[in-house]
Amino acid sequence: MDFGGITIMRNRWMQTIGVGRPRHLRVAFAFAFAFAGAVLSGCGTDVKKIFGEEPKDEPLPTIGDRFVQLFGGKTVAVGEAAPAAGANGVDCPPVNIRAGASTYQVALPGKQPIGSDLRFQATITRTARDCMRNGDQIIARIGIEGRLIAGPAGAPPAVEIPIRVAVVQGGVREKPIVTKVFRTTVPITEGGSVPFSLVGEGIEYPVPSEAVADAYIFYIGFDPQALTPEAPVKPARKKK
Repeated sequence: MDFGGITIMRNRWMQTIGVGRPRHLRVAFAFAFAFAGAVLSGCGTDVKKIFGEEPKDEPLPTIGDRFVQLFGGKTVAVGEAAPAAGANGVDCPPVNIRAGASTYQVALPGKQPIGSDLRFQATITRTARDCMRNGDQIIARIGIEGRLIAGPAGAPPAVEIPIRVAVVQGGVREKPIVTKVFRTTVPITEGGSVPFSLVGEGIEYPVPSEAVADAYIFYIGFDPQALTPEAPVKPARKKK
């Protein structure tokens, strides 16, 4: 069996171990060449016997794997009942998607995000949360998984996704406690459908009383208005 490049290398090795070299060097070189040739050509040499088991390709961690690491497997799909969560006996409100804010769609300028005018669409698929108490404050973090899909009108190379998280005391008249916006930039691949994830850290609010603790809810949803920069405040004119 002749592999071209191996033949050239063999000739050079033969010159190297030729007459004039000490016998022990010629033996060492010859053994090294024979070993290399057997490994490269596969002629009668079992690589597993020399190096042990062949290395296995370890799968790269997925977004779901990272969420399991962060939240200990306490993730739920949209629409599933949320299990109890919290640390040190702290109540952690469930996560709900605000009505009308479950999908983020963008169309061509002046068009509606339907049919061939749709540029991209983002949806939320899974959520997670955990809470801990620090003095008289609750510090929470919310995990959000979703998917971004390119539309027929052509999506940009990357999309900035804004998600608002609000702590609300539910009831006949909802009472907002605190709200915070988080953003993540998602590159769109050639396939046009990519997962994304976001972890909202540092959501802090006062510990609720036992009478209303069960009424607390984490509301999440896309908030495109959060991407619009606020107009600068004009300084007041001085009176003449």
